[in-house]
Amino acid sequence: MNRSIHDELEEIRNQGLFRSTRLISGRQSAKVMLSGREVLLLCSNNYLGLADHPALAEASIRAVERYGTSSGASRLVSGTMELHEQLEQAVASFKRSEAALIFNSGHAANTGIIPALVGRGDVVYSDRLNHASIVDGIRLSGARLFRYSHNDHMQLAGVMERQSGYGRALIVTDGVFSMDGDMAPLVELVALKRKHDALLMVDDAHGCGVMGRGGRGSADLLEVSDGVDIQMGTFGKALGSFGAYAAVSAELRELLLNRSRSFIFSTSLPPVVLAASNAAVELVQSPEGDQLRERLHDNSDLFRKGLKEMGFSVPDGSTQIMPVITGESEVTMRFSEALLEGSVFAQGIRPPTVPSGSARIRFTIMATHQIDDLKRALETIGKVGSRLGVV
Repeated sequence: MNRSIHDELEEIRNQGLFRSTRLISGRQSAKVMLSGREVLLLCSNNYLGLADHPALAEASIRAVERYGTSSGASRLVSGTMELHEQLEQAVASFKRSEAALIFNSGHAANTGIIPALVGRGDVVYSDRLNHASIVDGIRLSGARLFRYSHNDHMQLAGVMERQSGYGRALIVTDGVFSMDGDMAPLVELVALKRKHDALLMVDDAHGCGVMGRGGRGSADLLEVSDGVDIQMGTFGKALGSFGAYAAVSAELRELLLNRSRSFIFSTSLPPVVLAASNAAVELVQSPEGDQLRERLHDNSDLFRKGLKEMGFSVPDGSTQIMPVITGESEVTMRFSEALLEGSVFAQGIRPPTVPSGSARIRFTIMATHQIDDLKRALETIGKVGSRLGVV
C-alpha cells in the first residue's frame, strides 16, 4: 500500500522539520507587522532596504500605467518588451559585461543556465554548500558531478588534475553562501578555471548590490570579474525587486537564449517588475547606494561583534549574513519562537536546507536597521541563548 500524504506529513512533524508560513501585514521594512504586532525583521534578504523605496515604487507605477500588467508571452514568442532590453543593457553596464539575459527568478536562472552549458559527457565541479537551485540545475543537466569540500580550492585542484576526457568543464559556486555568510575563494577558482580551460559560474545573489564598486558584487570586490564567465545575480534581495540575471559574453547570451529551457518556456517578467529592477540598478550605483552599503557594513560589524562578545559562535567575515549554530532542530525552533516573543523575528534554519546537526538561527542585517534596535535585539538574543544553553 502506498504511503499516505497524512503519514508523510506526520513523519515531517515528528522529525521537527514541519514548515509553515508567517503572515506579514504591510511593507517589507526594517520593522514589520507580524500577527498584529510590530517586530524587528532580522531574517530578510532586503539588505539595502529597497523593497519599499519610493524610487522603485514610482518606476513601477509609471510602468504599469504605460505598459499594463503582463508581458503576455515568453520572450521568444511575443513577450520581449522594450523594458526587458533596457534592463539587460543596464545590467551589462552595471556588471561591465558584454551582455546580460534576464530570468524570472534565481532558481529559474540556475536551473536554466547550467543545463544549457553542460550535459552528458561534460563535468561540473560544485561546492558542497552551493544553493539548492544550483544542485537542481546540475541534476537536470545530466553532466558528471564532482562535489568538493566547502571552499576547499586545494581539493578541487587535485580533483581537476585527475579528470580527463570530458567535453566541457564547469566550476560553479555561490559568491556569498546564503546559510553561512562566507565568501568563495574566487581568486583561486579563476586560476583553476584558466589552467584547465573550464567555465566558471558564480551565483552572486547575496553579493550583488552590497559588495564591490557600486555594488557590482563579490567578483568585483576581489577584482576577478574578467575571469568569471557567468555572473548570476538576483533582483529580489539587495535590489528590492524580483527576478534574476546572467551577466555574460555576447556569445554566451546567444547560447542561453537558444538553450535555456526556463527562459524559453516561461512567460517573461511583467513591466512593473522590470521597471523596479531598472530603478534599483541605477540607485545602487549612485551616492545613495554608497551610503546604504556603508550603513549596511557598519550595522553588520556592530551585530557580529555583539554576538561574539556574548559568547555565540559566529563565523568570521564581513557579510550581512550571520548564522548562530544551535545544532538540533527542536532547540532551533524554540530559540526562534522565544525571540519572536521578544519582538525579534529571526527564522530557524533546519535540514535539509543545512546539513544534519547544523540547524541554526540565520540573522540577516539591513542598511535600514537602527542602531538602538539592533542593540535591543542583541540583548534579547543573549538572554534567550543563555536560557536555552546555546551560548
